[in-house]
Amino acid sequence: MTTMNGSQLQLLRDRLLNDQHDIERRLAENEHYGLASSLRDDTGELSPIDNHPGDTATELYEREKDIALLEQEDLQLSRIDAALEAMNNGTYGICKACGEAIPFERLEAVPDTLYCIEHSPRQQISRDRPAEESLLNPPFGRSSMDQQSSYNGFDGEDAWQIVEQWGNADSPALSENREVTDYNHMSIEYDENDGFVEPIESFVATDITGRHVSVIRNREYNRYMQSGEGDHGLEYEELYDNK
Repeated sequence: MTTMNGSQLQLLRDRLLNDQHDIERRLAENEHYGLASSLRDDTGELSPIDNHPGDTATELYEREKDIALLEQEDLQLSRIDAALEAMNNGTYGICKACGEAIPFERLEAVPDTLYCIEHSPRQQISRDRPAEESLLNPPFGRSSMDQQSSYNGFDGEDAWQIVEQWGNADSPALSENREVTDYNHMSIEYDENDGFVEPIESFVATDITGRHVSVIRNREYNRYMQSGEGDHGLEYEELYDNK
């Protein structure tokens, strides 16, 4: 049995009727969020078929938003109708799931509810995921080979790195590396070795016989020396011993 008295029930009924009237008035005034007219009327075109989709992108976005708003209003109306019907048959204020009385404080906050807070359907988080995630996971989809230790070739991530260096819509603030302060260091694994595994492989070279060793003093060479991994003295001894 509900614990509400007559004045409390009448208060909630008045709120539901007012909400119902407001929603119906809004839908009538804006012609169901403009969905009463066709997309042709919005764009001024006889038909959008001969146009690129981008030409009507704004109108399409607004139409999709209007549909979402209309669905929300319809859902609210159906909830109000169900609550008013429960009031008429004497079941309002009783949880449909457990049969216990719904506290008046909850009904006052959400007058169209038919459930107690423990059994409210709205608190159940959907576990449904878009179907495309099965192809996009892991990042870069099935073309990402980073998780396969036996593969060290060109993959989807490498392809993206090449494209990304020409620029994208991101900024340093959006980088996954929180230490990034400029655009030159914000790409994915920007410091990854390109074309070699160990840094020394990028500046030590041999001739076709493999006997004559030379050192190419490039950027990786300077970085190698500055990090303390190399020794300038050993460099010349090694060159002399191989001649």
